[in-house]
Amino acid sequence: MRGKWAAGISPRNFTWVLKEHLAISERPGGFAPNHRRVRRQEEIIWLRVQGFDRVVSLLPSPHNLAAYDEGGIACSHFPLPAAGDLREALLELYTELGRWVEGGEKVLVHQEELGDRVMGIIGGFLLWTGRLAGAPQAIAVVERLVGHQMGPVGRDIVAQAADLAAPAAG
Repeated sequence: MRGKWAAGISPRNFTWVLKEHLAISERPGGFAPNHRRVRRQEEIIWLRVQGFDRVVSLLPSPHNLAAYDEGGIACSHFPLPAAGDLREALLELYTELGRWVEGGEKVLVHQEELGDRVMGIIGGFLLWTGRLAGAPQAIAVVERLVGHQMGPVGRDIVAQAADLAAPAAG
């Protein structure tokens, strides 16, 4: 590959949460009806060129996981329940995500689209790690980063995350 395409293209709605450590976006290649294999490959190339160590998929299915492996990027799959109590699943995700970020990995988290669920999950993570003081602040910060309001689904996830025990200071 040569020229500007050798560097790939960034995933849609790519947003840094913790500069050079943690980012969010929609699923590389686009969401289901608009998913394009060639675009997915270009976005995986971009992730690799940018130095991403890991992609965390929140999709209910294992879509894209083999493509990340083929692209030379580690991947982890956390298919969170569609509704209900997410606290146990969030604690598992936040524990691993915290370990990767604190260990110096550059991580991208995605779901089909960059909507309420991803916004709530990331807001909850920032709250859980102690980077933000409370749920209202977590919601406001993520809304500012993404550029649109968080709906009731995301706000509920932040509220569930607020109930989780914070990680031990180390």
